[in-house]
Amino acid sequence: MSVIEMFEKRPRKWWVYLLSAAFMFIAIVWSTNGIEFKGLATKGTEVAWGLVYGLTHPDKSMLFSLSKEAVPYLLFQTISIAILGTLFGAILAVPVSFLASENIVGRSVAFVVRAFILLIRTIPSLVWALIWIRVTGPGPFCGVVTQSICSIGMISKMYITAIEDLDNGIIESLDAAGCNTFEKIRVGVLPQLYASFISTTIYRFDINLKDASVLGIVGAGGIGAALSQAINSRRWGIVGAFLTGLILLVIIIEFVSTRIRRKLTTGE
Repeated sequence: MSVIEMFEKRPRKWWVYLLSAAFMFIAIVWSTNGIEFKGLATKGTEVAWGLVYGLTHPDKSMLFSLSKEAVPYLLFQTISIAILGTLFGAILAVPVSFLASENIVGRSVAFVVRAFILLIRTIPSLVWALIWIRVTGPGPFCGVVTQSICSIGMISKMYITAIEDLDNGIIESLDAAGCNTFEKIRVGVLPQLYASFISTTIYRFDINLKDASVLGIVGAGGIGAALSQAINSRRWGIVGAFLTGLILLVIIIEFVSTRIRRKLTTGE
């Protein structure tokens, strides 16, 4: 059969495309009914111009000072929160993800643990921070606890995908050899997942680094609280210094983490 004949016999799914387009159009029209644009606020325009001015004229004394209110110290605190939150979350996510994998523990246990993971992922990080502030009080420790819990939800989901994509023949052969669940994980599963686990952890660290800046606004430590105070008081030079430090930090971390992930996945 020729290529032209095969092309003529292709599935005709124009009605599927038409229904999809109609659904998207209806969804857009329905969504716009709940949004009302009232123009730009006067203070909003002032803040926008202030941010531009701050980025082009940052306060250099804040960039190079070693005081606890300056950019280097607050960035160091932000990085520390992200590192500890990611590390604790990644470690705790390992047993949680294995307990949520059907090919390891069975469907009933996996269903219960997945419901627990879904509960963690449903609650936003800012809400978790507001909850833990009542328990631990404001400060960097609250940020670490919050990021650890949020990391468990996201990292576990990606760990589960990697675990369930394993070749079932390996697990079946270990079953035939009389291995228990712990031995199957330690000998047959973990050695194949190290690269994927490390890559996922680094990816989550990128997210946590950005989240740590936001969590500071609600009192969970880091540079967010100082940045919010500087914006509210219209100190645009200091705002520019904080933003400049954050931008440079994110660029550096993104470059390094991308190189590490590429090395783990492709070996290049």
